[in-house]
Parts: sequence; structure tokens; C-alpha cells
Amino acid sequence: MSENTTEERVEPAQARRLWHLLEPLHAVLYYAPEVFEEAGALGLSTEGRWPSYFPFRAAPLGPVGSKAVTSAFYSFAPGMVTRYVGEARRTTTPEAALAARLRGVDRAYRKLFGDRVDSPELAEAAALARRAAEAADTAGRPLAAANAALEWPAEPHLQLWQAATVLREHRGDGHLAALLIAGLDPAEALVSFAATGAASVERFESRGWPAEEWAAARERLVSRGLVEPDGVATEAGRGLRRRVEQDTDRLALGPWQTLGPAATERLAALLGDYWVAVIGSGLLPSESTLGIGKV
Repeated sequence: MSENTTEERVEPAQARRLWHLLEPLHAVLYYAPEVFEEAGALGLSTEGRWPSYFPFRAAPLGPVGSKAVTSAFYSFAPGMVTRYVGEARRTTTPEAALAARLRGVDRAYRKLFGDRVDSPELAEAAALARRAAEAADTAGRPLAAANAALEWPAEPHLQLWQAATVLREHRGDGHLAALLIAGLDPAEALVSFAATGAASVERFESRGWPAEEWAAARERLVSRGLVEPDGVATEAGRGLRRRVEQDTDRLALGPWQTLGPAATERLAALLGDYWVAVIGSGLLPSESTLGIGKV
């Protein structure tokens, strides 16, 4: 139960700030060379990030098929999911992927943070982030629930990463609910976001949708008055995307309300140096389909 009074509330903007700080800490999993080495040791291809992205992100779900992963990942083209999940199932197991991703993040964090990986500041940040993650309501949120059910690692830096993962998947599952409320199917979710300039069309097309399905999604959005024929969002389309983000922020508030505004702000302050280390490493791409900083 939260100890906060009704006057002490975390605002959506504060929760969004924590997402911006935590997302890069989680995303090390998909870009760090140490993680790719662990993927290669499992027999997964290291040509690009997708061959390891799918088995590592989906591992907490267990040995499910591509339909379940497509549902949870939402905006990836079903054919793309089928390809990479199938390759992963023939190569490794979810249990092995879970162990490998922790080993990879452990090595990556030690390289990125150096001596600070054992600092009291990181330990404090990990404890606060874990409190928030453990407060997350995972009902109707499959990826958040699957990650929350994992045993917590002993080391604080890995607890920080796991907490960041639970919280970002909690937010992500809520985002899918917001997209459903907005009436945006998986392809339309990408096309409508690309139309606002959140990232380049090419970046969104990396989710594997064939050109004809991308074009069909655009036509559906044009018919709804959300996108111009040239692919640029109308004012109505921009308004709808703003509402999606507002709903996503609102649905992500629960863990932070439990943590409280003072502790949430303290966590934000503690994360700053580690966020800078990850961003400054050059590991992460300059733009992403998340649209951080764009909406």
C-alpha cells in the first residue's frame, strides 16, 4: 500500500521522465557486443540484432509459439516474428536465453559503468527501481507479468536492469492497450507514428511489414482522416497519437504512485550518471520506433 497522501501524487510527466531514463538501461540488451557474444555462444546469429532480440525479449514467456509472441510484441509483422522465433526455437531454449541475457548485461554494465557498478548510489537506485517494479500491477500485461515472475538476481546492477525491464514492459503493455482503444491495429500503429515524424519511415519499416501491407495500412488511415495521402499525419492524426501517449503515461503511473514523488525523483537523480554512460557509449541508435523526445 502506498504511504502517500492524496496531495502527494506522481504526475504523468514524472513517470514519462523515468521511462526516458530507464529505457536505455534496458536496451543495452539489444545492442551491447557482450550480449551478442552470449547470443553467439548459444548458436544464434549475430548478423544484426533481430536474431537475438526475439529470443531474449520473449524468453520470460516460456516456450510459446510465434502467434503468442506476435500478440505480445504487437507491432512486428507476423512473418518476421515467425522467422526469428522459429530460428530461435531450433537453436536454443527460453531457459538458456534467460541465463545468457543476464550474463551479457552483467558484462556490458561492468564495462559501461566500471567501478560504479559496485557503488552505493547504484545499489540505492536498484533498490528504488525494484520497489517500483514489484508494485507494478501486471494484470492484463503479459510481458510485464512474465518478467516480474522471474527470480531477482543477487547483484544490485542486475536488479537495476531487471527492474528497468519489468517497468518498461509494464509501460509497453499499457501502450498496446492505448493503441487498441485508439483503434490502431499493429501496422497502423507504426504508420500513424511514422506520420508524426517520431522517427524515419525506414526505421519503422524495420519491423518487417511488406510494402503492400504498409501501403494498405496507410490507406486505411487516410480514409479515417488521420493521415494525408503523402503519409504525413493530419491534425486529427496528431491528436490521436497525443491521446495514445497520454493514455500510456496514465496507465504507467501505478508503480510510481506507490513509490511516491520524493523517491521517484530521487531515483531519477541517481540514474542520471548511468543514463549518460549508456547514451555516451554510442551503443544505441540515434533514433528509435519509441519516439523518445519526439512526442
